[in-house]
Amino acid sequence: MISNHPHAISIWFLIGLQFLIYGVLVFGAGIYDAYVPSGRDIQLADLHAAIWWGAIMFALGLFYTVRFRPRRES
Repeated sequence: MISNHPHAISIWFLIGLQFLIYGVLVFGAGIYDAYVPSGRDIQLADLHAAIWWGAIMFALGLFYTVRFRPRRES
């Protein structure tokens, strides 16, 4: 059900905020892991998947929050 209420917030805006937050956290964890290795032998660790996924999630979240941000109606 779509609401035409003037104060309604799109679900996509909230999903975008969630992707932004998760993207920052995953990217930060990937950067930390790149500089402070865990000491375990992890296959394909040189690809730094957390950095890539964090950046992708951040970009997607930024797109959704800008595209679906709440606007004031004049």
